[in-house]
Amino acid sequence: MSNSGHIAVDVVGGANDEAERERELELLVSAGPPVPYTLSFTDLSYRVRQGRGGLMGCLPSRASNRLASMDAPPANTKALLDGISGEAREGELFAVMGASGSGKSTLVDPLHGSRLRAISAYVMQDDLLYPMLTVRETLLFAAELRLSRALSPSAKRERVDRLIDQLGLSRAADTIIGDEGHRGVSGGERRRVSIGTDIIHDPILLFLDEPTSGLDSASAFMVVQVLRTIARSGSVVVMTIHQPSARILGILGRLLLLSRGRTVYAGTPAGLKPFFAEFGAPIPDNENPAEFALDTIREREAQPQGTGPLADFNARWQATHKAMDGTNAKRVSPMTLEYAIAESVARGKLVAGSGTGTVSELQVPTYANPMAVEVWVLIKRAFTNTRRMPELFGMRLGTIMVTGLILATIFLRLDDTPKGVQERLGFFAMGMSTMFYVCADALPVFVQERHIYLRETAHNAYRRASYVLANAVVSFPPLVALSVAFAVTTFFAVGLAGGASSFLYFALIILASLWAGSGFVTFLSAVVPHVMLGYTVVVAILAYFLLFSGFFINRDRIPAYWIWFHYISLVKYPYQAVLQNEFGGGATRCFARGTQMFDGTPIGGMPEAMKMKVLGAIGNALGTRMTSQTCVLTGADVLAQQAVTDLGKWMCLLVTAGFGFFFRALFYVVLLVGSKNKRK
Repeated sequence: MSNSGHIAVDVVGGANDEAERERELELLVSAGPPVPYTLSFTDLSYRVRQGRGGLMGCLPSRASNRLASMDAPPANTKALLDGISGEAREGELFAVMGASGSGKSTLVDPLHGSRLRAISAYVMQDDLLYPMLTVRETLLFAAELRLSRALSPSAKRERVDRLIDQLGLSRAADTIIGDEGHRGVSGGERRRVSIGTDIIHDPILLFLDEPTSGLDSASAFMVVQVLRTIARSGSVVVMTIHQPSARILGILGRLLLLSRGRTVYAGTPAGLKPFFAEFGAPIPDNENPAEFALDTIREREAQPQGTGPLADFNARWQATHKAMDGTNAKRVSPMTLEYAIAESVARGKLVAGSGTGTVSELQVPTYANPMAVEVWVLIKRAFTNTRRMPELFGMRLGTIMVTGLILATIFLRLDDTPKGVQERLGFFAMGMSTMFYVCADALPVFVQERHIYLRETAHNAYRRASYVLANAVVSFPPLVALSVAFAVTTFFAVGLAGGASSFLYFALIILASLWAGSGFVTFLSAVVPHVMLGYTVVVAILAYFLLFSGFFINRDRIPAYWIWFHYISLVKYPYQAVLQNEFGGGATRCFARGTQMFDGTPIGGMPEAMKMKVLGAIGNALGTRMTSQTCVLTGADVLAQQAVTDLGKWMCLLVTAGFGFFFRALFYVVLLVGSKNKRK
């Protein structure tokens, strides 16, 4: 991959050295009208090696950055952009048009670098919003994340109110966003809210990927009108647009038409007719110039020569018709990114900025708020969204209650006999494994929020660690309710022993299991991006965990080459914990007396008198007297038979809870390494 060209943020005026430039900027900041901004790019090229899967960012990481031009394109490369030049000005809309594969998305893809992210915004094509938040709440939470805590809450609310008016959302301000199951705002209003969340910090540069896609003509026109208002408020607005209507075309400031990475037209919408007339393909009077231009480009792309002749004609036409699109305006000199940030903060444009003192000391921090504030805001937002969907928790609670009732009625009031021991083992294995399967409902949460997370972290709205912590905190209270519900439903009905202390431990190990299971599923949701595939993976892995838990085959009977799986099984530790909680009460509790030891053997079918004789013979052989009341199987014996004596019950509880923290740490690593918002 390689790129070349020149990109600059320009302002009117010039300076001979840094000291003079700073003095000039101080004067511009302190007096006179705001400095007009221009984003210009000259001879921008971008190539990727064919046969390789990664695009590492389509534009330089600094707003003022010169790169060495390539003398010749390297072998085995494909040009996504080839010598593209253009100029987007404050106060007007700059639209990039072209067919699929023309390079428009590559051109408009967000600029990288933490400082440039602070003064720019990138609005994705999809409307990625929390469905149960109102318009006002959505923008308020965005303000709390993107704006510095140095701003008072009233100042943030004032910024949100102004933005709502600017976006034309006053009538829908207290309406929820909505989704398939909840009626909310219209499609056009959703798009404007999505734009609002990304421009809450009033950025200098605004990039939009097809903001009118999927909207009807009236909604699309209203969105573009809003964007023109934003541009006139002091922002440079660059957007891709598929096929604008005649009304939309009339309010666009400048057009850049691309075909296979080359410029085939650059200028004003009014210049389309004379351009194509001189090219020899005049636009009919009753036809939309944009539609005609795109149709002409598509037709020529299908021809052997492609759009090369049109691109070459554009180069000649630009050289001889500069006056037609205003490119002969007053020359401008580039302002460095630091000074652009400083001037913007000083005039109040960039409300996310901070800093005091001279212009050179003004700066925009990487993150607007400390980590504690980010976590708190993310928690509030998630709780607000989920508490308005009580049916989701109701379904989880219903599932756990129904499962508990089924298990309680099947294993009702188990007795202290050898059969009762086997039935307890079955109840514990089924109950503990069910806790992990119930957690599978957490799988869609991050899968659905993934793109919201990517959009927000792409411009440093919050730290990845903040998202992980908030996700863990929000998921925990429902787990407490679920664990208590299952424990109350099953513990006393099954007849488990130990009283209040054993009940409390039983509830704690269920909670730890749910915590570990939700952490495991959350981690998988970051690794597996598709819900159905994720469910398949979860079910398969949990089945393996149950197989190696020690219920189907004891630990001391597992082959040496599989024993490692036994120790990483999430079901092993809670299963072992509840066994020790039930059977570890000392030698006072007996589970087989006298002839009960013959149950399930050929001797068990003999008359009682014969069984007593056999019992007496065994006692004589052992040198002790055995009667029908002699205890032959204690809880300790059960634990020894099941080979669950390697860890105590409190250590099992700690290990189970530790798995929950471990998988959330892995979740953070996956977000840090594998969820970068870059073109792939």
